[in-house]
Amino acid sequence: MMLTLFDSHCHVQFPQYKDDFAKVLARMQELQMGAIVVGTDLATSKAGVELAEKYDFLWASVGLHPNDNKGELFDEKAFEDLAKNPKVVAVGECGLDYFRSGGTDEEKQIQKERFEKQIALAERLKKALIIHCRNAHDDCSSILQNTRIEVPVVMHFFTATAEVAQKYLDLGCYLSFPGPITYTDMYDDSIRITPMDKILAETDAPFAAPTPYRGKRNEPSYVAEVVKKIAAVKNISSKETASQITLNSQRVFGLR
Repeated sequence: MMLTLFDSHCHVQFPQYKDDFAKVLARMQELQMGAIVVGTDLATSKAGVELAEKYDFLWASVGLHPNDNKGELFDEKAFEDLAKNPKVVAVGECGLDYFRSGGTDEEKQIQKERFEKQIALAERLKKALIIHCRNAHDDCSSILQNTRIEVPVVMHFFTATAEVAQKYLDLGCYLSFPGPITYTDMYDDSIRITPMDKILAETDAPFAAPTPYRGKRNEPSYVAEVVKKIAAVKNISSKETASQITLNSQRVFGLR
């Protein structure tokens, strides 16, 4: 299958697409694009896998988000069984988020333990790791530094300084840039210092739509706008940028 564009992180299994799901997918097919459908808990992970099994241009990632509001424990066996599916190419999104919760030492410790279990699962199954990190970069980079990780690591929704970017790049991570890079120059330096072979692009759809769709429901086809912005900052063509990012995505997720 020839892909020309790739969204490394979306949630098209979420209810925001129930009324026009077929149209959303048709727009993706028009662009000859692929995407990773990312789970945030066991239920959405299962739903993502079901979609990936049904469509050849979709793949799945299964994981438990650090801010899961239901207090769901990480069911290691259930996630491992799910992750063994050949259409599952990554574990996540998992990680640390001290913005929405994690204020106490106890909460932080629970998040760290959950994160470390999912790192171990990715390593065990030899699948990429998709990391969510918000207001927790010191702890996150420390865990990555102290854990011998041999699978590809993707920093999802990367919107931090060039200094933080460099820290993750030094650890061998890939940085996945989202819609917000299109409506500010705050992240241009981070994009500038990231080598082209370490860049991914994402929508995090249905959230955080890029310009010119800001404020509307996001969808995978809008990743084209993220690619355009990366191309502008890197001063190379959008076509060349899309091609390299697609190649990076295929390598990270082991797609054939």
